[in-house]
Amino acid sequence: MNLAGWSQEIGDAGRTLAQSLRLMVGLPDYGAYLRHMAATHPERAPMSYEAFFRDRQEARYGAKLGRCC
Repeated sequence: MNLAGWSQEIGDAGRTLAQSLRLMVGLPDYGAYLRHMAATHPERAPMSYEAFFRDRQEARYGAKLGRCC
């Protein structure tokens, strides 16, 4: 394998590791969401990053933000 091939594999592994770490700590993957929307719902406009993040937070923790109990 040449240097370009190794570089591509290392880059792919890094992206996969970063995505896994974000999912482990609960950060949603906006890039994956955008790819999904483009592939399966091209007629719909995707949410902004802020709206996407808020939607994922509400889905994970419920809509009762600001309450401790």
